[in-house]
Amino acid sequence: MSQEESGNNKQAAASRRQFLRAGIAGGAALAGATAARAAGDPLITEIQDWNRYLGDGVDAAPYGVPSEFEAHVVRRDVPWLTADPVSSVNFTPLHELDGIITPNGLCFERHHGGTAIINPADHRLMINGLVDRSLVFTMQDLMRFPRENRVYFLECAANSGMEWRGAQLNGCQFTHGMVHCVVYTGVPLKYLLQEAGVKTTGKWVLAEGADASAMTRSIPIEKALEDCLVAFKMNGEALRPEQGYPVRLVVPGWEGNMWVKWLRRLEVGDEPWAQREETSKYTDLLESGKARRHTWVMDVKSVITSPSPQAPITHGRGQTVITGLAWSGNGTISRVDVSIDGGRNWRMARLDGPSLSKAMHRFYLDIDWDGSEMLLQSRAIDEAGYVQPTKNELRVERGVNSIYHNNGIQTWYVKGDGEVENVEVS
Repeated sequence: MSQEESGNNKQAAASRRQFLRAGIAGGAALAGATAARAAGDPLITEIQDWNRYLGDGVDAAPYGVPSEFEAHVVRRDVPWLTADPVSSVNFTPLHELDGIITPNGLCFERHHGGTAIINPADHRLMINGLVDRSLVFTMQDLMRFPRENRVYFLECAANSGMEWRGAQLNGCQFTHGMVHCVVYTGVPLKYLLQEAGVKTTGKWVLAEGADASAMTRSIPIEKALEDCLVAFKMNGEALRPEQGYPVRLVVPGWEGNMWVKWLRRLEVGDEPWAQREETSKYTDLLESGKARRHTWVMDVKSVITSPSPQAPITHGRGQTVITGLAWSGNGTISRVDVSIDGGRNWRMARLDGPSLSKAMHRFYLDIDWDGSEMLLQSRAIDEAGYVQPTKNELRVERGVNSIYHNNGIQTWYVKGDGEVENVEVS
């Protein structure tokens, strides 16, 4: 062993001993406080009703539901945001979740014509256009193709869009909640296109939904053949109606508007169609009056979910867990830094759980909070080397007229009493 290797090993061993000593001391202090409370706490010293009486049987809830004590963990909307619920959005309660997988019943919704209710026996998917043979698939036909399971995040391009001009909504559910992450099961789109036989002139695919708005988006053929899925399940069970039941398109890493729900048709063409949702909508209006279009990739982004305005610090001073989510349409997250002083100093957070391409990543930073005010920020870096920008850096490049693709660093102001507010720092 070289002297350098020996020195590194000694340093690592010393770091482990220091960590263990700190952990034992912190754990002992916390355990001591817990023991002191438990000594005279009737909730632990006396028998409770749930210890005394039998509970419900296994047939009480044929389809499992959350505990009644978690009834507050729900999607929420902002009533003034859109004119009508059928063309509106609700938000995932990110501050109530942990890990990287979003429960099916909490995945945010974005509709343009309300939720389509479709009997899968009556649903058809057609492929036409610049193909050797036009095809129509039933759901049973789709189930016969080879299928794959993939974990991906889905983010609306307008997520955080209301923050372009400044802090507005007090809660990460509302500033960042147009995103979720699930396990999709489906057929790679390339298999269906191969079955139809794409002509050499075919350069684009138009995906069309069966809902009343007939949502349609143009997708480059390269992306369609790379990693797109025609999905019929999420987290192991059938898609929820609001998530596109019985079948939807999955376009990994790209803006959610392209993930066409209730998918009914795929047309192959030689140029983009310039539909409403890719011209007057889902383009990025710049300060000059020009608009960027075809800005499909959802760039590197993160947010601290707790502490946050809807998840204040309520335990008082001492051991505190800072946690949040990071994701990138470019691939995996390689690092997340956290600042407690508004970006002056940064500490590397701990990434925990699976690290999957174009999926959410969970990060943690454990601190000993002394009750001082904090300006919490997180900054993610993805495998392509992109660093999450500040909001001011974005505004310098793009102005404040946009709605879409706001991946700026979020700031939470933590007060001495643990209350948290949405703020910005210059």
